[in-house]
Amino acid sequence: MLYAITDLETTGGSIRDSKITEFSIFLTDGEKIIDEFTSLVNPERPIPYFISQLTGINDEMVENAPKFYELAKQIIEFIGDAIFVAHNVGFDYNVLRSEYRSLGFEFRTEHLCTVKSARKIIPGHASYSLGKLTDELGIELVGRHRARGDALATVELFHLMFQKEKDKLNEFIQSDIIPKHLHPGLDYQTIEEIPKATGVYKFYNEDNRLIYIGKSRNIKTRVQQHLKNVKTKKGINMSKEIVRVEYDLTGSETIALIHESNLIKKYKPHFNRQLRKDKYPYGLFAFEDGAGYINLHLDFVKKRNDAPLTTFSNRKEGVSFMERVVEKYQLCKKLTGLYPTQSACFQYHTKECKGACIGKELAVDYNQRVKRLIDKINFDMDNFFIVDRGRNKNELAILMIERGTFIGYGYLPKNYNDGDIEKWKEVIDRYPEDRDIRMIINRMVRIKKGIEIRKF
Repeated sequence: MLYAITDLETTGGSIRDSKITEFSIFLTDGEKIIDEFTSLVNPERPIPYFISQLTGINDEMVENAPKFYELAKQIIEFIGDAIFVAHNVGFDYNVLRSEYRSLGFEFRTEHLCTVKSARKIIPGHASYSLGKLTDELGIELVGRHRARGDALATVELFHLMFQKEKDKLNEFIQSDIIPKHLHPGLDYQTIEEIPKATGVYKFYNEDNRLIYIGKSRNIKTRVQQHLKNVKTKKGINMSKEIVRVEYDLTGSETIALIHESNLIKKYKPHFNRQLRKDKYPYGLFAFEDGAGYINLHLDFVKKRNDAPLTTFSNRKEGVSFMERVVEKYQLCKKLTGLYPTQSACFQYHTKECKGACIGKELAVDYNQRVKRLIDKINFDMDNFFIVDRGRNKNELAILMIERGTFIGYGYLPKNYNDGDIEKWKEVIDRYPEDRDIRMIINRMVRIKKGIEIRKF
């Protein structure tokens, strides 16, 4: 396996607007340098003064240098099947991709970041910037902010990590989207333009039929994961059909879950049925035993016809919740399924349990505490807003619950954050509550992660 360790100098600005002014690529097998390709590049635009001060590359130096399109074929041939490596690879790799895209060519290859890999393989450094890290490691860096100097220092860093933990280093190789597995009609540029934000994404086939709906806190990364999926037959079959990707930003993860749930029920996409995986497979259920005591226990939601009080992403999360409420509400571990036994629970002997497990505490007294917990979970008859992140920094997302029922959600400018309830109600788009939405709201209110509850 070969590695193409690369550094680019550019005109600055965003990745899309940056133009390469110099590049240096070293081919290595991980132990020694095999070949080198270094060149100045005419960016066909003026180099900003502050960039020239940083890199030492000015307009005069690149005036007679080859333009990128004159070097493009040579670069591709030089890199070949080597793994593209750079310090902060997201910048160099995507600038190079942008240059090729301007020529109508889609450049994609496997790549590896020496920043990410160094943090794991040689941990404990205060900074992982190339200059500071190489200085601490005793790696000579001649010509900082020139492509050859930075690339050569990155080679030395890479060789050090390769020698230390070769297999672990190779685990950081990232596969890019593989076009041969995808529909030829999919526009790759639209995938690049998807934001790294919370929302709902939708896949359409060539007949303009909606085939899959998903939700993520980072929709760009999640969409790319779908397109790179070559491990499961169903995933590959779906990615072959995708021609168009659309998305709705929600800001709030709670709203994303609700929006996803509503859209799936409305459109019933084919691959949502095939790839369906319960996000919250475990539920908390209640029943009254023969002695009149309310019992609580965890079970798989899909095994039950009755609605759970709340849901959990895994059993461990459910048990952790139960441990907390048993202590808070002084409940019996036997009657909550945490201590299976035919006699008294262990906590009765340590006087932490009042004896409901063996009939020592009256059912009416014990059940009052269980009902307080259930009422807390169910928020029956409560009026409140859930305040969450909006779609941008100037906005809040709000969800309205009135008399214990979900009413809808909307978005509010932050400067309206004055508690004017009527004004808040005006921005709410109404949606009918169903079991799934109630479970989503119930879970978010219970966890209270990143949200605020405002009662009215």
